[in-house]
Order: sequence, then structure tokens, then C-alpha cells
Amino acid sequence: MRICSRRKIPAVGYSGGTSFSGALTATRRGISIDFKRMNKILHVHKDDMDVVVQPAVGWQDLNQELESSGLFFPPDPGPGAKIGGMIAMSCSGTNAYRHGTMKDWVISVTAVLADGTIVKTRNRPRKSSAGYDLTSLLVGSEGTLGLVTEAVLKVTAVPKNQHVGVAAFPTTRDAVKTAVSLITSGLLVDALELLDPYSLMAINRSGLSARAWEERPTLFLRFSGSKQAVHDQIHLAQQAAEANGCSGFEVSGELSDIETIWGARKAVAPSLVAMKKDASDVFLSADAAVPIASLTDMIDWTHKIIREAGFLGSTIGHVGDGNYHAAIVCPQSEEDQAMKILEKIQRKAIELEGTITGEHGVGLKLREMLVEEVGESAVQMMKTIKLALDPQCLLNPDKIFRLEVEV
Repeated sequence: MRICSRRKIPAVGYSGGTSFSGALTATRRGISIDFKRMNKILHVHKDDMDVVVQPAVGWQDLNQELESSGLFFPPDPGPGAKIGGMIAMSCSGTNAYRHGTMKDWVISVTAVLADGTIVKTRNRPRKSSAGYDLTSLLVGSEGTLGLVTEAVLKVTAVPKNQHVGVAAFPTTRDAVKTAVSLITSGLLVDALELLDPYSLMAINRSGLSARAWEERPTLFLRFSGSKQAVHDQIHLAQQAAEANGCSGFEVSGELSDIETIWGARKAVAPSLVAMKKDASDVFLSADAAVPIASLTDMIDWTHKIIREAGFLGSTIGHVGDGNYHAAIVCPQSEEDQAMKILEKIQRKAIELEGTITGEHGVGLKLREMLVEEVGESAVQMMKTIKLALDPQCLLNPDKIFRLEVEV
């Protein structure tokens, strides 16, 4: 970065390449810094329950390594995501309802700034009130403030006595009402996910699941804990589901069933992409999040406007934390129309005091809408921070907001 700074060369960091938001686009040419050889787990501190890793370590590879120590790293975005990108985008996944998002699991980072300065944000204790929280500043900054070269991450114990459940409902509203009732009751299951009929149709057609699924709005739940705790969780979840017209509540603790049921949830995105009728068709999505009480109306409204526009689209919900994905697969000729639908969904989320992006980040796509969500003064504050750390705007330029500087 010292060379880039002297020569005014823009630089974009790259690790897993799984970002949805255009965060990896090289808008001003320059260089791509590929971290693929920085893929080592440097230290596992079992008694401290933390690990030290390089940015190209994948979360799945990390959990495979930790399993023998009885440890677990909860954030679970899409397959292929790496720690560096997960930090940059402040990602999450199906475990976020119980365990929180990426920002909750990063203790410290070592980062290289735009001028080549190396910064370590803090040491390894679980808590610190020493100075500004630089770790949180870099988590979610989309590679615009620094390039993470090392991270200290929290880990926890591997969940015990895992069970999964599925519950199908007559309508999406019934399924979401069940999820909201579970959330407001204080029941803390491991994961609470919603798949709509179109998502399940895509899974069935793709052949990516080991079983066929009833194409109805369905909640996918995951439980863990002591035998008594899991029994109580399942009992309360089943009661809530049946009170909202659930047609069948299936639960299993068998490993093969867990892999099949949760494997179907993880197969949604590739299944939807496989619904393309032509190679040139596009897959578009939005990942709005709203306060829990607004979730039922928000998802109903989303289905309505997608249907009225004549598109086949799905809603896939991390409903436990109010975050859901609206997805549309359409011909390239209809991309602009489909994008307008997704923009309406994001603006509706803002109206409901929600956010335009729960986990995918702003990137290039949502820069104007970010102003609508947080206001001009908040965006100006972000720009001030950017200019203080990167006055030439060399690190991942043009992401999050528009900013022109003369260099």
C-alpha cells in the first residue's frame, strides 16, 4: 500500500468473492490484492475461547478445524465466504438470531491502511474500554478504510443435542405470525428461518435436496442445549405453530435428518439461480430488515408487489432477526423493472424504520438509498472518517457513498 499511496493507485481487497453488493467492482482500475495465500489459522486458544486467523480462512474450514477442540464459530454466510470479506461486510447468516452477526465475534484486527500504516486495533481480552473502538470501525467498512491481514475471533462451545424442525403453514402470514410469537415470547432457538413456496419449488426442481418438499410457506428451526432445554424449546415452538394453523410439525435429532433439512435451507440461493430459463437471465435480490412487529406486513406486501409486477419471486427470511431476502429471477430485458421492485421493497423498509441491507452491505448498488436511510449528516460523517484515513480515496473507491477528491 505504500507503493500504491506514492503512485496514487487504487486497490481492492479480495478473499472469497461472494459479495452481492458490487463491493468488489474495480471502478477506477488499479490493482486487486488477493489474499488467497494468507489462509492460515495461526492460533487456537482453547481456554480463552478465541482464535487468530488470516483473512483467506473460510468459515467452514475454520469450524472443521475447531470441531476436534469442541469449539464453534457461529457466523455462517454463504459457502465460500472468507473471514476477511466477512469482516469487511459485517455479514451474518442463519445463526444470527441466537448468536448475533459478524461484528459480535471479532475481538481485534490487524489492518493495513491506505498509506501502508499497520494498525492493530486492540489485544485479546473479551472487553476493553481503551480508546476508540477501532475494531468496530473497520468491521462493515467494506474494505474502504483498511485491509485486514489478521483477526482475533471469539469462538464458543459446539452446540449440544442439536435438533431441527420444519413446520408448513397455509399462508406466509401464518408462518411469520408464528415466528413473531416465538421471538416475542423470549424463546431463543438456534435459528428461525422462513422459506416460501417459490423457494421450495426451486429446491425441488433443482434436485439439490435429498428429499422433496411440500411447496407451502415453511419455517425451518434449529434447537440445541440440554435435553430438557431442547424438549421445552420444541414443545413451545410446536404450540405456537399449531396455534397458527401449522399442518405438520416435524422434528429430528438424527444427523442425517439435520443435514438434509438444514441442507435444504442452505440450498435456496443456488436453487433459485438454477431457475434461470436462459443463461443470460439475472438473479436479483434485496436483503431488507425491519423491526420484528412489522415483519408480517412487510413480507405480505413484498409478495403482493412482486406478483402484481408479473414476476416470480421468493422471500427467504432470517425471520428471527427481522431480516429477509426478496429474490427475483428474470430475463435480462426485464432487469430494470425488477430492480425498481426491489428498490420499492428497500424504501418500504426505511418507512418502517428498518434498513435497506441487513447483511449484504451497501457496495455500489445502495449508495443513494443509504442517504435516505441515515440522512446526509450521517453520510457526511462517514466521508469525514474516510478522508481522515484515506485522503486519496485509494481503498475500494466509490463504495458506500460517492466521494470525489483531487489527487
